[in-house]
Amino acid sequence: MVQYLLPKLSYGYDELEPFIDRKTMEIHHQKHHQSYVDGLNKSLEEISGSFHPQYITSILSDLKSIPESSREKINFFGGGFENHRLLWETMNPNGGGSPGGKLEDSIDVYFDNFENFKKIFSRTSLFIEGSGWCWLVFNQTFNKIEIIPTKNQDSPWTKNKIPLLGLDLWEHAYYLKYQNKRGDYISSWWNVINWDYVENRFSELMN
Repeated sequence: MVQYLLPKLSYGYDELEPFIDRKTMEIHHQKHHQSYVDGLNKSLEEISGSFHPQYITSILSDLKSIPESSREKINFFGGGFENHRLLWETMNPNGGGSPGGKLEDSIDVYFDNFENFKKIFSRTSLFIEGSGWCWLVFNQTFNKIEIIPTKNQDSPWTKNKIPLLGLDLWEHAYYLKYQNKRGDYISSWWNVINWDYVENRFSELMN
């Protein structure tokens, strides 16, 4: 059985300041993400996880292969694990700016320009009800990028869409610094996006 571990960050907890504070990063990574790691491993053990050797993205893409009694838990903990793993990768102390390359070309095609893309993404994020995520995804069926929201820890993989960039809108991701000012958190997040990683992720799909 695949044994999932809490991924290490490539930057310190304080290195995304002032946009995301050290204490939030520390709790978010060590406590919240760890809980998804532990929950996923336990849930896989309960269904004899050796019969599901694929990486979690493959499992999330085919949840019907999971016994119905465990499907909800695998969806929640597996989504929580993978969503956060990608979140850490798509942030960087030297982030911000715009993506460039093939991704920016695609953004221009489907959203007119980068600034309009930011407005649509930010607005979608702001109006997510309760807890959830906002995503830039690649829709393999139509060979295009899209912005979609998901609830709780649902992953775009469960919708057969490949996540490129995701913003965590659970209150634990921002409440210590921003309290109920979700819009301020969203605005600050644009300053730490690791566009090199996101662009590389997209370019690999286009090759």
